[in-house]
Amino acid sequence: MAKVLIIKLGYSETLDGDIGATTSLGDVLRTTVILNYFKSDKVSWLVDEKAYALLENNPFIQRILVFNLESVLQLQRERFDTVINLEKGPGICAFSDSINAWRRFGFRFDADKGIAQAYDGAEKVLSLCLDLQEKKENFKFWQDALASMIDKKWKERDEYILGYKSKSAVKYDIGFNWAVGDKWPNKSWPKKYWKDLERSLKKGYAISWQKGLNNLYEYIDWIKSCRLIITNDSLGMHLAVALKKKIIVLFGPTSSKEVFLYKRGVKIIPRVNYKCVPCLNSTCKQKKQCMELISPSEIRDAVVDLLPVKEKR
Repeated sequence: MAKVLIIKLGYSETLDGDIGATTSLGDVLRTTVILNYFKSDKVSWLVDEKAYALLENNPFIQRILVFNLESVLQLQRERFDTVINLEKGPGICAFSDSINAWRRFGFRFDADKGIAQAYDGAEKVLSLCLDLQEKKENFKFWQDALASMIDKKWKERDEYILGYKSKSAVKYDIGFNWAVGDKWPNKSWPKKYWKDLERSLKKGYAISWQKGLNNLYEYIDWIKSCRLIITNDSLGMHLAVALKKKIIVLFGPTSSKEVFLYKRGVKIIPRVNYKCVPCLNSTCKQKKQCMELISPSEIRDAVVDLLPVKEKR
């Protein structure tokens, strides 16, 4: 049984260049796909405390460590067979390199330049982070790219692994996962459109608006209570995928190409001639944002296709 350490705090998106203080919960959750390759090993996972609930009770993680001074000092005195560092912050990379390990994957620290570099297998991912045009043209699913970083071959049966087991019963046909975080406000579909969609569906479907905005456990319970989730590109999307829900995802500024829905849903992309879509930018320069060009009627048609009347509760 190998001793494995995964460093995924959520401070940097694995496939994006941004590094910030906002913890990306969705990026932590979708990284759990790599646990499929270490089910027989003794896995420790270092994570930011805000994302702890996403890993709690995961059957394939023996130990969850919250990132702080104590855990850093402890890990620097331990030995591992494998360390996987999926954070690109120079300080985290330097810390990762200081851990005693026989084999390493992911990002490392370049002592001469003071920046993140890549171990064998991760160079392609790092190039996607640094070159937006290359990222736009990327046709590799996120899970596949991640597996290649650790010298593994992703298969479509390898899914996210969520530890929290919600006991919520299904109460609603459709869940409107309408809210987005502060980091990417332009991923949001206009509130007016959500209301128009509700009016067109409420006679035939039981609809619930997003719940649990301030509590991750309640948020997961709410998603579990819905048969189908309509969502922006967000944590809710990844939770719906992890919970194996039917799903409709609205994409605009972010890339839909790297997202795999395990054949349980559809992606809706703006029908627009903007050359900037997807811009991969959190701000928009257009007078009319691309998300405003997705019509409620298009979403309604997708709902009817995915959730016919006979399948409702």
